[in-house]
Amino acid sequence: MSIFGNILNKIFHHSTATSTGTATAQPQTQPQSQPASNTAASGSTAQASGSASGSGQPTLKNVDVQVVLSQLATQKGGGGNWRTSVVDLLKLLDLDSSLTARKALAQELNVHAGADGSAEQNIALQKAVMNKIAENGGKVPDSLRS
Repeated sequence: MSIFGNILNKIFHHSTATSTGTATAQPQTQPQSQPASNTAASGSTAQASGSASGSGQPTLKNVDVQVVLSQLATQKGGGGNWRTSVVDLLKLLDLDSSLTARKALAQELNVHAGADGSAEQNIALQKAVMNKIAENGGKVPDSLRS
């Protein structure tokens, strides 16, 4: 699965585990149960048909991304500066935040701002991730997208 797909899965799974009405996802398939199908073979654990991206990634309809990430940051005792730093966002989601992973994410999202690993690229990647989450149906406030 792609790095962005992993980001969606983490947010999607966290939102289905919350009990607030503002951070719920409505998957068309059950993330916990996997019948013997292509889903298990691909390594993906939560796929919903009708994904906005058409790539088989989870649909984030009705998921308030800021609420989900804020709750996760609270549970982890802070979460760094995930609102502006892609490194902190990846760490918050327990994903690889290495330069190699960020280069791959930049390539995946077609982000070519600044040198690899620079603050400029980091900020541009964060905005690209939030914009892409919004494209996939997540509720992302403008303050996180621009």
